[in-house]
Amino acid sequence: MASASFSTSIYKALSYRRYLALVIPFIISTMTTPLLGAIDTILVGHLSDTAYIAGVAVGTVIFNTLYWLFGFLRVSTTGFTAQALDDNTKLLEALLSPLIIALLLGFLFILLQKPIFYAAMQLIHPVAEVKQYASDYFYILIWGAPFTLTNYVCLGWLMGHKKVKAVLINQISINLLNIFLAILLVYVCKWQLIGLAFATLIAQIVGTFFGFILIKNYLNVKHDTIKLQKILTPLALKKVMLINSDLIIRTICLLIVTNHFISIGGSFGTDVLAANAVLFQIHYLIAYLFDGFANASSVYSGRAKGLYNVSLYRQVLHHSFISALCTSILLALVWWQYHLPIIALFTEHTNIINLCQQYQLWIMLFPLVGSYGIIFYGVFSGLTYTSPIRNSMLLALLSWFVAWHILLPTYGNHGLWICYLIFSLGRSLFLLPGLFTAKKYFISPQLHH
Repeated sequence: MASASFSTSIYKALSYRRYLALVIPFIISTMTTPLLGAIDTILVGHLSDTAYIAGVAVGTVIFNTLYWLFGFLRVSTTGFTAQALDDNTKLLEALLSPLIIALLLGFLFILLQKPIFYAAMQLIHPVAEVKQYASDYFYILIWGAPFTLTNYVCLGWLMGHKKVKAVLINQISINLLNIFLAILLVYVCKWQLIGLAFATLIAQIVGTFFGFILIKNYLNVKHDTIKLQKILTPLALKKVMLINSDLIIRTICLLIVTNHFISIGGSFGTDVLAANAVLFQIHYLIAYLFDGFANASSVYSGRAKGLYNVSLYRQVLHHSFISALCTSILLALVWWQYHLPIIALFTEHTNIINLCQQYQLWIMLFPLVGSYGIIFYGVFSGLTYTSPIRNSMLLALLSWFVAWHILLPTYGNHGLWICYLIFSLGRSLFLLPGLFTAKKYFISPQLHH
C-alpha cells in the first residue's frame, strides 16, 4: 500500500508552478549527458586540427549508439519507481532488476569493443586521420560502459522517487569534475584527445559511485527484511525487458537515422562532417532540455497510474502541451538572435563557422517540430504504455527514408537536415493519437476520479 503522503487528494490540482518545480532541476540534470559531449567538442574545436572535431564526432556517435539503445534503463526505472509510490519492496525491485541488466550489458560492450568499433568504421567511412582520433577516443571511453549504464539506473530511480536535489548534486558533480579534468589533461598536461577521453571516463566512474551513495540515503529497507530471491526473479527481469522492448525498437529507429545522418554527412567531406558535428551537438542540447520536461511528465504520469488518477493524467497532458509550445518558440527566437556566438563557442575555425551558418536555419526549426515527440514520450514512459512510442518511431523512420530518397540528390547537406526535421516532425505527429487511448490503459475500472 502507498503511504498517505502519496494519496490521491494531493494530486487533485497539479499547478504549472509545481510542475515546473520538478522540470527545472530535471533539465539541469539531464543536460549533463549532452554537455559532456559538447564540452569535448568545444575543447577539441580550439585545437589546431579540424580532424579532432570530426574524430570526437565519430566517437560520440558510437557511444550515443551504444547508450541510446539502452537508454530505456533510465526511462523505465523512472516509470516503475514513480508507480511504486512509497512501497519499499517495489522501490528496491525497481532498482535492482534494471541494475543487473545494466551491468551485464556494460561488460558485454567491453568484451565486444573491437567488433563494435570495426562495424562503426564500416558504416561511417571516415578518412584515416579521423579514424585514428576516433579510435584513441573510443578505446579509452569504452571502459566506462558499465558505469554509464549503471548511472542511468541510479538517475532513473532518483528521478522516479522525486529526489530532485540528489539528482542535481549527482549530475552537476559529474559535469564539474569532467570540465576540470578535461582542461587539466588537454591543456595543462597536453594529452589532447586522450586526455579528453580519460577526463570523461573518470567523471563517469565517480558519478556512478556517488549515485549509489545517494540512493542508500533514500532507500529505507531493513537488511533483515530483504529477500533478494523474491525480488530478483526471472519474472521480474523479464518484466523489465518486455516493457522495454518497444523502447528498444524506438531507440533502434533513432540510431538508424542518426548513424545514417552522420554517414551521409561524412561523404560531403571532413569540414562538412565537422560542421554537422557542431550543429548536432547543439541539437543534442535542445533535445535534452526537452528531456527535462519529459522526465517531469514521466514522474507525474507514473504517479497518476499508481494512484489510478485520471485527473492528474489530464493535468500532466495540459502542462506537457503548454511546455512544448512555449519552450520551442523561445528556443527558436534565442537561436535566431544568438546562433553565431553559440557556434563560436564550439570552434574558432572560420571555415567550420561559415558552414554552420549555412545550415543554422534547420537548428532553429528543430524545437518547433520535435518538442512534442520528446516531451510526450515521457508521458508514455511514465505510464509504461509503450506501443504508441514504437509505432510512431517506425512511421517516422519510414518518413526519413522517403524524404532522403527525394531530397538528398537535389539539396545535398541542406536536404539531409530537412530529412532530419521531417523525421522529428513525424515523431511528434504520429505519437499524439496514443494520448487518447492511454486513459483506458491505466485507469482501474474500480476507481473513478
